[in-house]
Amino acid sequence: MFSLVGKTALVTGASRGLGQAIAVGFASAGADVICSSSSINGCVDTVKKIEQFGVKATTIAADLNDAQDVKLLAEQAQKWQGKVDILVNNAGTISRCPAVDFPEDEWLNVMNVNVNSAFLLSRLIGRGMLEQGRGKIINIASMLSFSGGITVPAYTASKHALVGITKALANEWAIDNIQVNAIAPGYFKTDNTQALQDDPERNQAITDRIPSGKWGEPEQICGAAVFLASDASDYVNGHVLAVDGGWLAR
Repeated sequence: MFSLVGKTALVTGASRGLGQAIAVGFASAGADVICSSSSINGCVDTVKKIEQFGVKATTIAADLNDAQDVKLLAEQAQKWQGKVDILVNNAGTISRCPAVDFPEDEWLNVMNVNVNSAFLLSRLIGRGMLEQGRGKIINIASMLSFSGGITVPAYTASKHALVGITKALANEWAIDNIQVNAIAPGYFKTDNTQALQDDPERNQAITDRIPSGKWGEPEQICGAAVFLASDASDYVNGHVLAVDGGWLAR
């Protein structure tokens, strides 16, 4: 039920952190994986990890701030194996600045990468899924899909929007056997959270709120991702699955 053998997955932001962990997790469950990042050589390490499981892997570089690049990514991904069964919109960016001084160009960049590219990829890859009569789309949300955060207004807005996209697509495509869900990671040790990890007061405040008493390791996202990508989740749709060590429960 949890096997991904015979499936092809596209994971954006797969060069490191949660994206790399998800891509490798899919490979361990038997999927062939398309790894995307903004750099041509960004996913070389990820591909090496994937190939250890005896499955296929390839890389496609794309600037998710550029709609034309996103369209080309979708086209190339679907040509590689003739289909994409699983799409993970993981790539994201964050900019920290008090709202009163938040730069407009930074706002647009965050929204383009975190929201617009995810919708465009879902629409383009979703067409193929509609034709084949099944598919899985997983959007990577955030704890800031539920709260406002501090000095990250664009990121917060983008992650709220991503949850909205998840529910909207689930409503339209469930009848066609396409499940669209989201994972909301808690506080994981990744590049995206490095500023928080390096801030002694914020780090301690976050750790104190997590019932498990520790930040997550990237590999701990894999189980949830494989579940939502597999047949085991065929009746799960429009859901936001928190993987947060109990953060929301506190």
